[in-house]
Amino acid sequence: MICCSYCGQENKSDSETCSFCEAPLKAERPKLNGFVYLELCERPFRSLATFHTYDLLMLLRLVRQKRTECYHLMRTVQKAPDGVIVPNDIKAFGESEYRLYTARMRVVEGILIDRMGYKPKRIDDRLLEKLKEKIEND
Repeated sequence: MICCSYCGQENKSDSETCSFCEAPLKAERPKLNGFVYLELCERPFRSLATFHTYDLLMLLRLVRQKRTECYHLMRTVQKAPDGVIVPNDIKAFGESEYRLYTARMRVVEGILIDRMGYKPKRIDDRLLEKLKEKIEND
């Protein structure tokens, strides 16, 4: 017998979905990882969609920070004084990095919108602490 992770009803082990709520029985629910680093944003959508919401919020925070850094670097290169010659490939690299992190940010925000119904404007320590408390209390 397999117990449904959503409603708690017992089901036959050969069944794909719950007989009560029709939830998938063999699909894994996201588990809290707690260790998130920037390179995780390079994973494909399907992989990111398996992350816990808390981990996605932490990843979004990191991606937004990196995107901001890329923006400032890009603007610094664009605003170089007239006497300084900046090669076009360096300008193009800065712009492409900014666009890349913008796209990655939007993917993570899209997943959060699907789950939460909105994307947080600001992800600070207070938001993450409250969410972590709620997770640990449940």
